[in-house]
Amino acid sequence: MAEDPAQRAPSTTAVAAARRVVVSLSEQSLHLLDSGVTIAVYPVSTAVNGGGEREGSYKTPRGRHAICEKIGGDAPRGAVFVGRCATGESCTRSAYAAAPSRDWILSRILWLEGLEEGINRGGDVDSRSRYIYIHGTPDEEPIGVARSHGCVRMRNDDVIAFFDMVAVGTEVEIVE
Repeated sequence: MAEDPAQRAPSTTAVAAARRVVVSLSEQSLHLLDSGVTIAVYPVSTAVNGGGEREGSYKTPRGRHAICEKIGGDAPRGAVFVGRCATGESCTRSAYAAAPSRDWILSRILWLEGLEEGINRGGDVDSRSRYIYIHGTPDEEPIGVARSHGCVRMRNDDVIAFFDMVAVGTEVEIVE
């Protein structure tokens, strides 16, 4: 018997096309929209240096981006990543206390690539080559205030839930 197309799960291409993300630097929030309707809102932490696109600025790049890679889908909550590879460490309270100034990248990584040539793509403004991610951060780190080095930080439980709701190709717009 043939499969009913209406019963099939949407493809990742369909999810990416229907879903859109807006990160607000002024509100320190991430909004997930599905066909224009907000389905989730999360507090985030973007760059302490504000918005900006230049390599070495430690600023969060603005404009239109897309999720180009999703990393860590099977990693446990609090898993530590270095160079997009799980280290086998877990960010415990004591590990964080021993290195509070470390730029912890935890639980999941959603790597962003710019979509606007000369604004956040190419040359010294390329978001992907700047390694701009949406990722988890230690529970002890404040969320809802600008504290990152350029990435978009989320609470671990939030980034794990969010990771499962978006696909590679989902558009992410970062606005003031």
